[in-house]
Amino acid sequence: MSSTTIDQYLADLEPPLREVGEQLRTVIDAALPDATAGMWHGHPVWGLGDKPGRRPVGLVKAYGTYVTFGLWRGQEVDDPSGRLAPGARRMASVRLRTVADVDPTLFTGWLGRARELER
Repeated sequence: MSSTTIDQYLADLEPPLREVGEQLRTVIDAALPDATAGMWHGHPVWGLGDKPGRRPVGLVKAYGTYVTFGLWRGQEVDDPSGRLAPGARRMASVRLRTVADVDPTLFTGWLGRARELER
């Protein structure tokens, strides 16, 4: 997939992953109204600063059967739900297969804490 915009990236996904990605985008855009959104390393990224990859906060990346919602400093975000899985460096993510897996309230809280870590 060589999409050049977030819209194109999401449109290229097969259902139900497209719906998951679109729901995530809505949640992320609402939670990070001051973020710069765009494509970085082939997938959608939201960050602080003039480019999405500058002080990145969150990402959406589709795989064959799920969409990853990741936070660059996710291991530093309090997660009583236990849904955030640690990744490389300080990253953490959650795998989503259906729109029902998207929890706007929980994810908004994560994004707010992740944004504060980048300030």
